[in-house]
Amino acid sequence: MKTDIIVVSSSGNQMKKALEQTEKVAIYKELSPKSTLQLRLLAEEMMGMMRSITGETEGKFWIEDEKNCYQLHLQVETRMNSEKRDQLLSAASSGKNESARGLMGWLRDFFERGAEDELVAPSPLLLSNMKDISTTPTLDWSWSMTGYQNELSNLVEQNNEEACRMWDELEKSVVTHVADDIKVSIRGRTTEMIILKKLV
Repeated sequence: MKTDIIVVSSSGNQMKKALEQTEKVAIYKELSPKSTLQLRLLAEEMMGMMRSITGETEGKFWIEDEKNCYQLHLQVETRMNSEKRDQLLSAASSGKNESARGLMGWLRDFFERGAEDELVAPSPLLLSNMKDISTTPTLDWSWSMTGYQNELSNLVEQNNEEACRMWDELEKSVVTHVADDIKVSIRGRTTEMIILKKLV
């Protein structure tokens, strides 16, 4: 099953409709109250990340499911190059994106950077588990939360201080406790996030 695609914007347009669609999926699939709540929570987290993107941008939201594995998709076209982003951030006293904290903040940062930025720029998510899927990693690559967690866990076992701090940030994320996995990919100018959750 694949739902209709809803165009949402960072200003909040159509987000209510996207959440209503999530409820309709839960009813149609006869999900338990707990599963319905989890699906709704994941959609809300995704919409919250979308709303926090700097400036006005649009994204496509839809849900797919196969064998009780639900995938919430958010696809955004790159709309901000490095120069525009730097101009916006220079308005902040620190010159940094202050809200890029925690898992969803770090992921949102990818959506703001887009494919025109160098992905080697510092980001807590870019450990060595970043998987290149072409010879041009800045235009074609993917990231997985489970791979990131595994690598971070190994660093924590080695008493890496920075890894321990990042693990604490990860543990604070609602999404990490509810989702089975989160995948982010960039293909050309399109950045896509998929949140996966097995529900009954």
